[in-house]
Amino acid sequence: MTKFAVKYSEPVLIPVRGSEKQFPVNMVYCVGRNYAAHAREMGTDERQPPLFFSKPGWTVNAAGSNIPFPSSTSDLQHEIELVLAMGSEQNIYGFAVGVDLTRRDLQARAKREGRPWFSAKVFTGAAPVSKIIPTDDNFDFSNLMLELSVNGEVRQSASCRDMIWSPADIIRNLAGEAQVKSGDLIFTGTPAGVSTIKKEDKIHAEINGVVGLDFTII
Repeated sequence: MTKFAVKYSEPVLIPVRGSEKQFPVNMVYCVGRNYAAHAREMGTDERQPPLFFSKPGWTVNAAGSNIPFPSSTSDLQHEIELVLAMGSEQNIYGFAVGVDLTRRDLQARAKREGRPWFSAKVFTGAAPVSKIIPTDDNFDFSNLMLELSVNGEVRQSASCRDMIWSPADIIRNLAGEAQVKSGDLIFTGTPAGVSTIKKEDKIHAEINGVVGLDFTII
């Protein structure tokens, strides 16, 4: 039996819909600039290829959780995304809807200073995710529609067909830079319409009636 020098941290677990199984989160990878319209609204060149960044697994929040408003920001923004849940051999086990919460003012400062986005993207509750929907190798993600509303007002609505890199492209490119393992979550990028949220806002994100995610900023 293995003995650990310090207390072992259990992984964050996400429920699998229709099952008693739980999905253990390993790494969280995110794709930036994967929708041309979002790249334009952020003032970046849409001709530049998408890019990767990551979040620790502990930033993941299960569906229905309240999320505390993070410190050191006055501009917390939502980014709805299709999330891939990875199985073995770089195969997709399932998918979910997630929200990449971002301290936009800290991100803007980091960009100006040529620094990493760590502070902008990493904080408690920064990656809320719905239940995982198991799928198979032949699933067509291009038919999925993303929609996010704040207090009942639709802020983001787009088709996954508009992604620059498809899920297969994302996995192939990511595997060239990192080890993609079972338990990894991949946030595949956000469409246009990101905007500021504040305390007491109620956020609803969904993939066209397939799966939803609700949380409140407290």
